[in-house]
Amino acid sequence: MESVSVLFFNGQIRLLGIYPLINQKLDIISPAMYFWASLAASLAFWGITCAIAFDNPVEHFLNIMLSEAKKQGVSEAQTVEQKCEVLDAMFETVESSNETLANVKDMLHNVRTDVRQIQPLTESIERIKTELNSLRRDFKRLDEIVKSPNLCPSCGKALLPEFKLCPFCGDNLKMAPEKVISLKAYR
Repeated sequence: MESVSVLFFNGQIRLLGIYPLINQKLDIISPAMYFWASLAASLAFWGITCAIAFDNPVEHFLNIMLSEAKKQGVSEAQTVEQKCEVLDAMFETVESSNETLANVKDMLHNVRTDVRQIQPLTESIERIKTELNSLRRDFKRLDEIVKSPNLCPSCGKALLPEFKLCPFCGDNLKMAPEKVISLKAYR
């Protein structure tokens, strides 16, 4: 900007005054020469700036990293292709295990359903067992009554429990009255 003002508006060259050692030598430069030198320096610096901007070192570094990653990816892809059979076998194993687990899950569901249905049956069986035990006790008592007849206190002969008089000696059997249930009435 200063070189344009010096060339076209006859201004003074002030920018070169900041260089004390070469200030005297620069005083003899003509305004046209100063313009062309400033223009050449500006273009040179602009060119260097553009070259750096277009050849970005960060971008260059990233491109190198990407190319190395691609090379590594290719080698890994080759390794995966070589081990493809192993991966397929692993997949089949996982798939069959998944099917097996699904079957086990279904079986567990069926067992739970069966257990729920069996639970009332178990309670019924327990109730029947209790009733059977009660019936066994009753049968034992009845069997004792039938097998062990009463004895007549006078003659000592065996009598049935329902006899009130001894058929052998005619003695009156005064015992504590027991309630005798006939077998037909019991059923």
